Amino acid sequence: MAGAVDPGDADAEGDGAQDRARPVEAVRQARRAAFYRGKLDHIDLSQLDDPAEWAKIPLLDKDMLRGISDDEFYRDFCLPPARGHHIAQYWRSGGATGRPLFYPRSDIDIEVAMRGFARVYACAGGAPPQNVHCAFPLGIHPVGLMMARAAEFTGFGTLMAGAGTTTPSALQIELIDRLRPDIFVGMSSYALHLANLADQSGVNLREGSVRLMICSAEPLSAAKREKLRRMWGATVRDSFGMTEAGMMGCEDGQAEGFRVWSDLFLVEVLDAQTRLPVPDGEVGALVVTPLFTNTITPFLRWMSGDMVTLRHDAPGDGPFSIFPVLRHAHRTSGFFKIRGININHGEFEDFMFSLSSINDFKCEALTRGDLDVLRVCIELKRGVEIRDETAMVEREIKRVFEITSEVEVLERGTLAREFEAAIKAPRMRDLR
Repeated sequence: MAGAVDPGDADAEGDGAQDRARPVEAVRQARRAAFYRGKLDHIDLSQLDDPAEWAKIPLLDKDMLRGISDDEFYRDFCLPPARGHHIAQYWRSGGATGRPLFYPRSDIDIEVAMRGFARVYACAGGAPPQNVHCAFPLGIHPVGLMMARAAEFTGFGTLMAGAGTTTPSALQIELIDRLRPDIFVGMSSYALHLANLADQSGVNLREGSVRLMICSAEPLSAAKREKLRRMWGATVRDSFGMTEAGMMGCEDGQAEGFRVWSDLFLVEVLDAQTRLPVPDGEVGALVVTPLFTNTITPFLRWMSGDMVTLRHDAPGDGPFSIFPVLRHAHRTSGFFKIRGININHGEFEDFMFSLSSINDFKCEALTRGDLDVLRVCIELKRGVEIRDETAMVEREIKRVFEITSEVEVLERGTLAREFEAAIKAPRMRDLR
């Protein structure tokens, strides 16, 4: 395929640079869609190397697509597969709110997307013929299926376990103990869930076989990363992608952030107000144009909603150092407002995971009579003094968040059973 790269090989095209013809082809492809009719006629294809000309292309965001019906999306935005090709998969949009869309992916899209997913293993530090335990959900969101297939495609032994709804969590721990995989791939929240369940079952994952963990599909804070490293005894790498484009990058352990596959995706960072490019390393809104996975869904300048920085001078001397580094500037998360005090979900989660005596927790906002209450249910490590640790948690919550909480100690394994059916553990709940 013209312009494609070898799977897992960052240096396949010499310097990781984009094929200069691909942005032009992306605009040509979009012009075929009724959705873009009249919106791209003013673009001079011969001048797309000029940032000013490229900036004339209108931005696209989630609200614009949500504003059209399913029939309009498939009729006006999507294109028919090229002659001799076909729709191979449908990928569910990744948003947590609003009506999800299901993006058709052609066999051409999947061939190139597979290369983006396969690179993750090499970039993170994996090497065939290691064995991979894939615990991403295997369903309509593509990350599980594609990460499992990419591992197999690249020469790894692959167990496609799925998440707890596919293979029960207790059985997953047994399989990890018996089959001794080298690499675990899955959502960070599910990896924590497995670690807590293993601890409750007396299985020491720190002494196990997994030495590399690759996460994706949800934010991975420093506190959660450290807790995973501590409980699994493994190096933890994060990866980043979106269903509108594909798997876009991965951490390499040298630079702080994701090495972005800039030969497969045109990435911009714009000022959220002026919509002008920001200087290298400054915070702005992420805008992505897929250069290959666009044969049916011709996304141009897609505003994902992420606030990021992008650096082209990031340190590193490995094969993936040819790629720029993207880093999320902050997490998008909800909050409780209790008695006039905002409790940011992400900050509270980071705080709880930083407490070494806590195995797991859930936090609930309740109404009792006329009073809002913050209840925090915790599971403690073996061997700690319950009364002392409970008092410490209450004291630290009061110190950090300036609110009095009710702390309840649960029997180890309670939350593991409660979270079993949930892919993303619902640790923060507003029950008012």
